[in-house]
Amino acid sequence: MADKKNYYGFGFNPSESQHHFLVVIPRGQKGDVIIYERFQWQEGEENQTIDLRNDRPKVQLSKYKWKQIEDTLRVEFNERLKKDNILVGRWRIGQVPVQRLFGKEMVLLAWAIEDCDPSVIPTAIKNWKGLSPEERWWLFTMTNAATGHISDKRGWRKAIRYALTENPVEEANRQLNLFDLSINREIDK
Repeated sequence: MADKKNYYGFGFNPSESQHHFLVVIPRGQKGDVIIYERFQWQEGEENQTIDLRNDRPKVQLSKYKWKQIEDTLRVEFNERLKKDNILVGRWRIGQVPVQRLFGKEMVLLAWAIEDCDPSVIPTAIKNWKGLSPEERWWLFTMTNAATGHISDKRGWRKAIRYALTENPVEEANRQLNLFDLSINREIDK
């Protein structure tokens, strides 16, 4: 049984690994949410000090776009935390640490929507949910290796946006269903 008191945010336990992601959520609607990848935890500090020499900013989202994905992330991560008998997390104003694998999944979704039209965010969420955690980790790793900095918005980052915000599978399924329907009508004649 996991010792629940050693966990912060969403599944982060610094005694297991110092590697984590830190989501910084500003007060008010004007500021942007910034997600950092970090490799150290300042024990005993309620608010972590961001050191840009070591802490890597990965993505910056408008508060509006963050609000579109935060519930999906919360539900997804908390379902998995409950299965492991770990205290569930919640998003709050300020800093929220996120366990490293959850962080990779979260950043992948954030990268997909950072420069998209807000109307396609539901499609990105649907496609992200359709991936297994292992697929999300792999996509994060490949993207991070090539374009993982906050200002890298080309190559893999652009490909992730297209892969998750456009849904060719849905269109292909719709066309296939229409084809099946026409075949069935022919057979019934």
